[in-house]
Amino acid sequence: MNNIKLKWRIFIFFIGFCGTLLLMLWLFQTIFLNDMYKLVRKSEMNQAIEYVEKNSTSPDLQSILAKIAEEKEIFVMPTADFMIPKSDFKMQGQQKHNMMRNQEAITEQKDVILRDGSIMSLSFYAIITPVMATTRTLQMQLYFITAVMILLSSILAVILASRISKPIEKLNTSAKILATGKYDTKFSATGFLEIKELANTLNIAASELAKSEHLRRELLANVSHDLRTPLALIYSYAEVMQDFPMEITHEQTQTIMNEVNRLSILVSDILDLSKLEVGIGVVAKKSYNITKRMQEAVVNLQALVKKDGYTIKLSAKEEVVIAADEVQLTQAIYNLLINAINHTGADKVVILTQSVIGDFLKIEVSDSGEGIAADELPYIWDRYYKGAATHARATIGTGIGLSIVKKIIENHGGTYGVNSDKNGSTFWFLLAIV
Repeated sequence: MNNIKLKWRIFIFFIGFCGTLLLMLWLFQTIFLNDMYKLVRKSEMNQAIEYVEKNSTSPDLQSILAKIAEEKEIFVMPTADFMIPKSDFKMQGQQKHNMMRNQEAITEQKDVILRDGSIMSLSFYAIITPVMATTRTLQMQLYFITAVMILLSSILAVILASRISKPIEKLNTSAKILATGKYDTKFSATGFLEIKELANTLNIAASELAKSEHLRRELLANVSHDLRTPLALIYSYAEVMQDFPMEITHEQTQTIMNEVNRLSILVSDILDLSKLEVGIGVVAKKSYNITKRMQEAVVNLQALVKKDGYTIKLSAKEEVVIAADEVQLTQAIYNLLINAINHTGADKVVILTQSVIGDFLKIEVSDSGEGIAADELPYIWDRYYKGAATHARATIGTGIGLSIVKKIIENHGGTYGVNSDKNGSTFWFLLAIV
């Protein structure tokens, strides 16, 4: 059954459902018809007995009995041991004769109190009409109904199966093409609403896969670039040192050390991002003074970039204690500062701002660069996203710092964003103060 195609499953289930309905129709309209008819007559008999008992003292008892006989074909007579009070019971002789002559009937006896206080035993007769002729008629009708229903069910089953299965088969074919790496595959949105929604979802998924593949290739290219440059420098200086060992200078060895350090930072950042993305890095929250920790970060980073003319300013009106992973959050702040240093304007000024908004701490890092185009803002947090500009080697850092910031803030349950115009950009994040 698992290997049967969807359209044939639908066809089989639809025909099976129709067959079940027809079987029930045949059973109840032929085999069980007589028994069900007797059950109905028995129920009507009980209702009639109950009604007569309630109205046995009524002066209109004769009319009530006549009405029951006319509407339900249930006749009421006193038993043979009782005389019939003519004022209360007037049965037509021919009606009684027809009722008693070779007729199958359901009979019941019941003692009732008449209006004069006497007790009379009444016999109730519910005529059972033969249903054989009716059954034969129904059988002829059922033959015709069965043939029509099977024909119509088969046609409807084929139509429904095709309308449901064909769009799914098309989606399956497109999905197989997508699995080969052709991310420009389009899924046709036809058929029922759910299938259209599925097709639209798959189109979105294909588009995201295409973006991911593009970013993957770009990441490989950019990482290769950032690895090749320091390796080329190291190799060049090593060649010079090999050819002229007596002319080795401090600047040459320092350059090699700087490039090795840059390589180490790049590999470390890539490893950190990979851990954060797969959830390996556990958030170890503890309470600490984030204001003091930012002051230390500014001093350390300022010492590193001061020789290049950069200035980092910290604006904090009060000291704040927050429950967070100190190592990860400090890394996020470092990465935002490094990003600002790499993109700030001619004044080479970067401002780190701390503010408290209700129960939330807001950290902002601002630069005076050219700003970011509005259509590029949603992608600025992607690894190595370069927008319209060509990938350039950063002054410091590796080019994936914002992706690390994004994952760290998400792991802390915070929110993040960026505001940018032609006068510069401000990256920010919000965390709850616990």
